[in-house]
Amino acid sequence: MFGIPGKQAVTITPKAEVQIAKLMENNGHQGLRIGVKKGGCAGMEYTMDYVDEVDPNDEVVEQGNARVMIAPMAQMFLFGTEIDYETSLLESGFKFNNPNVSEACGCGESIKFDESLFQK
Repeated sequence: MFGIPGKQAVTITPKAEVQIAKLMENNGHQGLRIGVKKGGCAGMEYTMDYVDEVDPNDEVVEQGNARVMIAPMAQMFLFGTEIDYETSLLESGFKFNNPNVSEACGCGESIKFDESLFQK
C-alpha cells in the first residue's frame, strides 16, 4: 500500500460509517470496495461495489461496524481520502474528499488526478 505506517489509507466520517454499516447489515456483505476507473468528462470516476469475499490484495479499512476495501489499482489514487455521506433535499450519497484530485467536472462525478501520482 502507498501509505504511512500506522496511518489508515482513507478515513471514514461518522455519517459514512453509519451508512456503510447499514448497507453491510441489510445486504449481508463483507463491506464495500472502492476504486477508480477511466470515464467521465474529467477522465476518471470513483467506483463502489459490494464485497462478499475480501481480496487478499485489497487494503482493508475498518471503523466501528464499517469495512471498506480499496482495490489494488486504486490505492495510490485514494490515499488520504475522506469518505463522507451527505444528505440534501435533492440527493444523498457518498462523497470523496480526495487531496489527490486536481480537477473535477461540474457535476462532481468525474475527476482528474494530480499528475505527480504518475511520475516515478
